[in-house]
Amino acid sequence: MASDEKAMVVSEVNPVSPSDSTSIIRADDRKLAELGYKSEFRREFSRLETVAFAFSIMGVIASVSSTLSFGLVNGGHVGMVWGWFIPSCFVMTIALVLAELTSSMPTSAGLYYFSAKLAPPKWAPLASWITGWANVTGQVTLVCGIDFTCAQMITTAIAVQTDGRVIMSAGATFGILLAILFSHGVVCSAATRILARLNIFYAFITVGTSIAAIVSLLVLSDGKRASTHDVFTNFENSSGWNSNGWAFMLAFAAPMWTLTGYDSAAHISEETANAARAAPLAIIIAVACTASLGWLLLIATAFAIPSVQDILSTDLPLPMGQVFLNVLGKNGMLAIWSLVIVVQYVTGAAQTVDASRVVFAFARDNALPGSKYWKRMNRFTQTPVNAVWFVVGVSAICGVLGFSATALTSLAGSAVIGLYTSYATPIFLRITSGRDKLIPGPFSLGKWATPLGSIAVAWVTFIVILLFFPPGQITNPEEMNYSVVIIMAVFLFASISWVLSARKWFHGPVRNIDDTSPTVSLDKEEDSST
Repeated sequence: MASDEKAMVVSEVNPVSPSDSTSIIRADDRKLAELGYKSEFRREFSRLETVAFAFSIMGVIASVSSTLSFGLVNGGHVGMVWGWFIPSCFVMTIALVLAELTSSMPTSAGLYYFSAKLAPPKWAPLASWITGWANVTGQVTLVCGIDFTCAQMITTAIAVQTDGRVIMSAGATFGILLAILFSHGVVCSAATRILARLNIFYAFITVGTSIAAIVSLLVLSDGKRASTHDVFTNFENSSGWNSNGWAFMLAFAAPMWTLTGYDSAAHISEETANAARAAPLAIIIAVACTASLGWLLLIATAFAIPSVQDILSTDLPLPMGQVFLNVLGKNGMLAIWSLVIVVQYVTGAAQTVDASRVVFAFARDNALPGSKYWKRMNRFTQTPVNAVWFVVGVSAICGVLGFSATALTSLAGSAVIGLYTSYATPIFLRITSGRDKLIPGPFSLGKWATPLGSIAVAWVTFIVILLFFPPGQITNPEEMNYSVVIIMAVFLFASISWVLSARKWFHGPVRNIDDTSPTVSLDKEEDSST
């Protein structure tokens, strides 16, 4: 066994002493300095807390509850069960390549930094610019989508509690959204130490609620279950598309919405101890656990749905609420639904932290309007509080789209498209121009990087095209998928900005550390004494 592998085993078995912890943090800061940035955060995310953060940001039980209709409409039981399993396998390839990149370059800049370093020098600034804007767009719109769904969950609970007498209006739902966003702004402005500890609770409540839902759906649906044959083979096309194959593929939108944000481990890497090992581990474990737990939950849900059409005809905002109501009754449904709301709330909180770190990093490289404000660190919490409130403010503006169900769905699709475009760009560069540029970190794919990267890029290309399609074959302005409008608006803004201005001053990540920094100077003293 190599010496560094022995060190890894010992660190897992024995507690890390204060001196060892200091050495690890100094090594992290040294690596960050090599990447061109000075250390501005406190490294207070442990390995476990980093895994919990990446896992909780996907909020499996809440995300499945939010997106159940995608599978139900586009394939029924087959759309739910296999429409989740198949995309999850492809997403795992993306997670593995991103984990390798994060291990090599652990910085909050993440994806756009990877693109800048792996692209040909002439195109590095443009690649970084495109990746950064795609990621910022996806991150911020995802916050809005999560929190708006949380508001819908609350209105669903109110409708059930009042036996349908109180149905909240779009205006009331928007008001609830604003309250949720404001509370997230307050929570996410806390110091890193507090945010790290909160994520243990986030993960615990997510896993506990998911297991409770699986058990209750399987046990209490006895006597009124779908057959095993129907759960795994019954296909019902309610999408409006004549092609059953195409309708089934539209069900892929559900897991793609859920399995997003796992790059968050990269974005908090400057707040993580032993980041080159902890961050990639968090990405892989979070995706694997979310995909597995989500599949089990959907199988349990499929057993609890003897009639797909009955669930689709519900008056509740979210069909999953009707599933729980049918199986658990009013009081049981409200009990578990309350926990689902909590999970969705903490998912939104984790995503707000993630998005704020992306905004901070992009602003640190002077790529956003008003960058000097968004890159400021709060002197009390030593976190980018201004960036947190930037995310909250933009998400609130995006929430206006919630007055149109179609526009809100398009916003959700835009979040997935933006994020996965930002994932695919550095992966494509990794397997092309950057094949010989990457300096591997502790986690490396070796010879598997190119085949896995090729599969990942091909999958993202396919899924982005799919997400631009409308839900039905014959559409109208009210039911049109406006994701292309939202994405093109951002693309045009970024493109015009690049052509008219940014190409003259944006040269990619900006080095903000020099040889006089304490970390670099101390390293030099150590080298000379050695």
